[in-house]
Amino acid sequence: MERPGQLIHSTAIVEQPNTHVGADTRIWQWVHVRAGAYIGERVSIGQGCYVGGKVRIGNGCRIQNHVSLYDGVLLDEDVFLGPSCVFTNVKHPRAHVARKDAVSRTRVGRGVTVGANATIVCGIELGAYAMIGAGAVVTRDVPAHALMIGTPARRVGWACRCGETLGAALACQRCGDVYREDAGTLSLLA
Repeated sequence: MERPGQLIHSTAIVEQPNTHVGADTRIWQWVHVRAGAYIGERVSIGQGCYVGGKVRIGNGCRIQNHVSLYDGVLLDEDVFLGPSCVFTNVKHPRAHVARKDAVSRTRVGRGVTVGANATIVCGIELGAYAMIGAGAVVTRDVPAHALMIGTPARRVGWACRCGETLGAALACQRCGDVYREDAGTLSLLA
């Protein structure tokens, strides 16, 4: 069923039944959405993407070209996925061993940014507003607001919810938000 403002390109495949595509969502060229997927409102899915049938995409997400979201990936609202970033879903894959029952859940918190060509290993959680650098390989849970780079990814700083990198004072130069760090976590001061 088509919803207001929805655009599904003629080359896209959106399988049914039980697939939900929200209002004002754009699905571009050569995208394949498997039956059962949930895609929220105001989502943009760039060309050449794949969305598994047990994937959940929250409202306001932007998924750039050539991203594959396999079963087990859950995106909260306002997540940005850079071009060609990768999500795995089985920890010990083998071509000759069926592992459909071994899919691990990966949760991506609200407002997270994952840079181009980053790899997110399955079974972890990316905390809200985390910033994953281009090409990083994330192998463990990431705290909210963490700025992660490298292979394997390590925290090198903090990111504001507006996306700016925070300096030592933990005050955002762009939006004015001020944070406090305590025991490896960051929280917004009221």
